[in-house]
Amino acid sequence: MKKLSVVIVSYNVRDYLQQCLLSLRRALSGLDAEICVVDNHSDDDTVAFLRENFPEVRLIASNHNQGFARANNIAIRQTESEYVLLLNPDTFVGEQAIRESLDFMDKHPQAGGLGVRMLKADGSDALESRRGLPTPMVAFYKMVGLCARHPKHRRFGQYYMGYLPWDEAARIEVISGAYCLLRREALEKVGLLDEDFFMYGEDIDLSYRLLKSGYENWYLPVKILHYKGESTQKSSFRYVHVFYKAMLIFFRKHYSQMSLLLSLPIQLTICGKAFTTLLKIQLWKLRRYLGFVDVKKSEPFYLFFGRADGLESCRQLVQSKGLQAKYFEGDAETLPDGHLNAEIPADSRVCAVYDTEAYHFADILELFSRSTARNVIIGTYLPQSKTIITAEEILK
Repeated sequence: MKKLSVVIVSYNVRDYLQQCLLSLRRALSGLDAEICVVDNHSDDDTVAFLRENFPEVRLIASNHNQGFARANNIAIRQTESEYVLLLNPDTFVGEQAIRESLDFMDKHPQAGGLGVRMLKADGSDALESRRGLPTPMVAFYKMVGLCARHPKHRRFGQYYMGYLPWDEAARIEVISGAYCLLRREALEKVGLLDEDFFMYGEDIDLSYRLLKSGYENWYLPVKILHYKGESTQKSSFRYVHVFYKAMLIFFRKHYSQMSLLLSLPIQLTICGKAFTTLLKIQLWKLRRYLGFVDVKKSEPFYLFFGRADGLESCRQLVQSKGLQAKYFEGDAETLPDGHLNAEIPADSRVCAVYDTEAYHFADILELFSRSTARNVIIGTYLPQSKTIITAEEILK
């Protein structure tokens, strides 16, 4: 039996998936681990790309979109390992992140699952790294805005558990499905992901079942990047429909025993929130159509950090796209502070791109976690495919 099986469900995110797998090659070095990718019938040539460039990956090519929960379950059933890591394709991990996660789980046998410190594209901490169970009152505080107003309050801020320190391990209630390390023994006891959830909510449901079975859920402050569904159109009707449907499924599954006087207002609140969100989307689209919204975005200014050969490839790519950029030759040893010492205008959109052969993924994460400039986002250059990847676009 292997130590770890990494399961990734992919749908039309080939380039983000490539970056994720390249980071895993480093992070899994020396570990008895395997990677299983379930492709949910992508039309961006993901399957052929993986077969050619990542032969070590176990590939399951679905004939249709299975949804997140079912696709993960297919892979989990086909693997045998002590631990299972559910990982989103729009992530990359530091070189030691998985090793440290496994060490923590080995030392905490009561831990059923573990999540990590996820960074957003600008280096800030993703609130979804630690979450509380969306009990009726916790969900109510979130939906009416009390959580946002009082993020560190132990009652009003429970949804994101904002009172916990970011740099210390802590017990939490909900583990994000973007990076969810699970003890297989616990999975076999509580069951796999609930396939009633097509997308969203299945991580909350599984976390709750782990807690109810006596296991602990933990947060560990090792860093990964999560683009947070860059491929998902969160302004679409489908996203709103699926997201709030998942909330209703969770509520009805775990709180159906509540009296009608309590449950009906909560269900109406969820439906009302979905309706107002859709209304805002449609009003925004109407304003854009009538010309009241300026949707034009200026191109960001690029800063490139890497060795000479990588910088030359980036220079050719940037010139072919007509972009503006500056280049800094060096690597993690000769230029350890990267963009932190660069002059960055406060009113400009900037993308700091790092050659992944000159800097470790962990180096890039550390630099952005130290950065306070929220107008600067992470970019990477992948020499293997001569591709520049950012949260906003892919250049190749």
